[in-house]
Amino acid sequence: MELIFDTHTHYDDEAFDADRDTLLPDLKNHGIGQVVNIGASLASCKTTLALAARYPFLYAAVGVHPSETGQLSEADMDWLKAQTAKEKVVAVGEIGLDYHWDTPDRDVQKRWFIRQLVLAGETGLPVVIHSRDAAKDTLEIMRAEYTGMGGGVIHCFSYGIETAREYLNMGFYLGIGGVLTFQNAKKLKEVAEYAPLDRLVLETDCPYLSPVPHRGERNSSQMLPFVAKALAECKGITVREVICRTAENAKRLYRLDEQTQPAAGR
Repeated sequence: MELIFDTHTHYDDEAFDADRDTLLPDLKNHGIGQVVNIGASLASCKTTLALAARYPFLYAAVGVHPSETGQLSEADMDWLKAQTAKEKVVAVGEIGLDYHWDTPDRDVQKRWFIRQLVLAGETGLPVVIHSRDAAKDTLEIMRAEYTGMGGGVIHCFSYGIETAREYLNMGFYLGIGGVLTFQNAKKLKEVAEYAPLDRLVLETDCPYLSPVPHRGERNSSQMLPFVAKALAECKGITVREVICRTAENAKRLYRLDEQTQPAAGR
């Protein structure tokens, strides 16, 4: 059985408190091989690191989501940088801009986005970029501050083909999740058709953004086959090819050696 690589999860979220210890060991039985859990705050970076230490198939990204940047300090950046040296930390993220919620102030979001891009450049790790309703500013900052050293992924890509082209030209991967299955996802489906398959990765963003037919429910990696099927339809290829190719892409993105990667459940 070909195993899916889920490149973006939040299994430390309280939505999983009741069944996390049974759900995670069972992922392999649902076709899931590896998982990267993504930090979104200083607290969630700590819980993410604890999960990575406990589960061999689970890796960690450390970073602060734009909505959580209001109280950050340089001491926090020092702490984050220290965490990036840990063996199972594979990326800095999720970092970026979120103008949907629009808090804290946009200047604060920009300041800490740039600071964390600099941190990523110092470590050489790839970045996981969050950009919601902030296409122009995110791209301008990336052009000005991104060193190109570590690469990365635009998580939950939500813009059009022109923006996708910019990021693809910069060497980025595009994260494709449950939104691709939504009836109103015309723009994302166009991007999925346009982008080369070797630059796409699968993600859940669980517990959020469950695919149809489970939209509105708690999401988990178990639901990624619905996304793989939708992407296969966009590309006119088999689901198996989508699963294999996106897993290969994820391993390149996060620089994981296939020979040393344990699968879920092991």
